[in-house]
Amino acid sequence: MLKLKSVMTQFNIKQAQLAKHIDYKGNSISQAVISQLVNHNIWPRSIKHEELEQKIEKALIKLGLSNDYLLNIFEEETDTAEILADDAVPVDSNEKHLTKESAYMLLRKQTINRDARAHFRIPRDPFTDEMTEDADVYLSDDIRYVRAAMRQTAKHGGMLAVIGESGSGKSTLRHDLIDWININHEPITVIEPYVLGLEDNEIKGKSLKSMDISGAIINAIDPQAKPKRSAEARARQMHTLLKNSALSGRKHLMIIEEAHGLSIHTLKHLKRFYELQEGFKKLLSIILIGQTELQTKLSEYNPEVREVVQRCEVVNLKPLDFKVEEYIKHKFSRVDMDYTTLFDSSAFNEIINRLRVATTRRGEKQVRSLCYPLAVNNLVSNALNLAARIGALKVTGEIIVECIKDRGDI
Repeated sequence: MLKLKSVMTQFNIKQAQLAKHIDYKGNSISQAVISQLVNHNIWPRSIKHEELEQKIEKALIKLGLSNDYLLNIFEEETDTAEILADDAVPVDSNEKHLTKESAYMLLRKQTINRDARAHFRIPRDPFTDEMTEDADVYLSDDIRYVRAAMRQTAKHGGMLAVIGESGSGKSTLRHDLIDWININHEPITVIEPYVLGLEDNEIKGKSLKSMDISGAIINAIDPQAKPKRSAEARARQMHTLLKNSALSGRKHLMIIEEAHGLSIHTLKHLKRFYELQEGFKKLLSIILIGQTELQTKLSEYNPEVREVVQRCEVVNLKPLDFKVEEYIKHKFSRVDMDYTTLFDSSAFNEIINRLRVATTRRGEKQVRSLCYPLAVNNLVSNALNLAARIGALKVTGEIIVECIKDRGDI
């Protein structure tokens, strides 16, 4: 069968849906044609092969796929596709997606236990305290772009929002940015307001206010200075310190983690901080790091934050999905292990399949991927532990399925 089938399965695209979106001579193409093509690589004679490929790609884009997922979709799957859990292990169709509860369980820390490390001769857990240098950071094209955007903002100015699900690697990229600043001796003062317990209102927890941000800037530039008590005096004090520091050649970068917990009121005030300048020179760059709720707060349709949105570039950390094998290869190479000695090729597609959560929105079933580094780390660790427990030589697709069942995620 074609790789197209795996992509359609991953994004829960039915053959009837795809057929409906492909126009041929004023009508939708037959579902039977799609079935023969997807399952058996049998192409109709009445349509040119290349023309139909283009129509299918356009239809998939209409159905919400990005160009990244269209690569090589018309190639045949390898033989290992036949032993994926959905074919080899009879499972209920409801088991193909994670529930909300099981999605949270995948964020719980899992480690490769001593027995598994001994069984597979793994010298060190590649997923625990593994970030010690720049080379430890896995860089897909998407992650590399986000990292470059963060460095450009730090060095040349701007306002940037980095948005991703829990476990997508946001904190790793923040540590990587600070490490890059320190190693390269960049003349950048990093300002990180205290965000422990940050919430967008006082009922839920601590709300970060403009006075708190001003105080954090003052303390970062001059730890000996005592922030003024009144808002107006503190703002003047902060502005003076920023100007004097800039005249000495320093740049200033404010990083706010858990930025999805910022109130709309504080988000509006960030525009004023960003616009602080001396002549034409901006005095402060801003990077907001938060979960997907931040995307909603920064919506261009929200008139309260429109002025902030117009000045803020937004970048998203995407799921690993078809980069899972490359990611696992990288992680185990950092502990001098050949990943192919640990994983059967069937495991990777099954990791992608299992890290999906099904939701219903406006009466329509939708599937989104949770294939982010933290979830992959936990699932792989659990699979290695289970494989060692049953004496398996490698982690297979079936073991991925069984280890999720074993944890009660499904």
